Amino acid sequence: MTISALVVRKDENTISQAIETIDESQLPEGDVTVDIDYSTINYKDGLCLTGQGGLVRSYPHVPGIDFAGTVASSQHPRFKPGDKVILTGWRVGESRWGGYATRTRISGDWLVPLPDKLTTRQAMAIGTAGLTAMLAIDALERHGLAPSKGEVLVTGASGGVGSVAVALLHALGYKVAAVTGRPENADYLRDLGATSIVDRADLAEVSKRPLETESWAGCIDAVGGAMLARILGQMKYGASVAAVGLAGGAALPATVIPFLLRGVNLLGIDSVMQPIPSREAAWARLADLLPRDLLEKSARDVTLAEVTALGPQILRGELTGRTVVAIRG
Repeated sequence: MTISALVVRKDENTISQAIETIDESQLPEGDVTVDIDYSTINYKDGLCLTGQGGLVRSYPHVPGIDFAGTVASSQHPRFKPGDKVILTGWRVGESRWGGYATRTRISGDWLVPLPDKLTTRQAMAIGTAGLTAMLAIDALERHGLAPSKGEVLVTGASGGVGSVAVALLHALGYKVAAVTGRPENADYLRDLGATSIVDRADLAEVSKRPLETESWAGCIDAVGGAMLARILGQMKYGASVAAVGLAGGAALPATVIPFLLRGVNLLGIDSVMQPIPSREAAWARLADLLPRDLLEKSARDVTLAEVTALGPQILRGELTGRTVVAIRG
């Protein structure tokens, strides 16, 4: 059987991408074969498409760090042909071929059954970004966050993780302050449920004071770097920050004072190696919480052939919300 795939190749220092026809025998090893309906484009996909970040271990490579589709064949006890499944993480689309193909082969131990309330497209309108947002909220609530505690800050709010985080927090009854550097996205963020908009420039530089006015009951930070350092000094006593991304850099020019004098918690959220039970619980909660009209409104569809042009755009922060890749469209 032949498969259509978006293949990234490296010739010396030159990166190229093209839709290619490959034979099924070229697929990775695995006990479940999946016909892919949809994938998405995430920040890591942008890095893989452009050859940046060192995420791709060998070429040729098929990117796509998540996908949803239908089991075509299975030797795994949990899955049978016809089952709808989701995959996120496990370095798929990085060190192993990913979802930008009409068919793939994978370990069944990495798959999550699609919740009955979701279609495969809706699952990818949520995607890795939405799963990460849900895991962040779960972690914040385990550390005491509740709607009565006050406003929750979401950085990178126009992006994939941020957009879903704003919508989820709103659905759970929280007041949400959305941080964006694009004023034109303010109405979009309010439609998602943001109660206030914060200019990214106001948080861009580290304050000379290690502690500022206690402002936020919790924070989901998808930026990192200097912005995260600034936010730590603005958290309420005992509040937590769930850090989910490093778009602003891995360095943290902060002091220990927010942790010592205000008891601030810094929670690292990594969806890649998350155990299957917590993945399934997060997907079940996502299926219950996110309004279907929001999934339709906040996600746009592109074809596989259109993905190559989007790699540089997502790295520049130009994509708003979720971008769903229709693999068979």
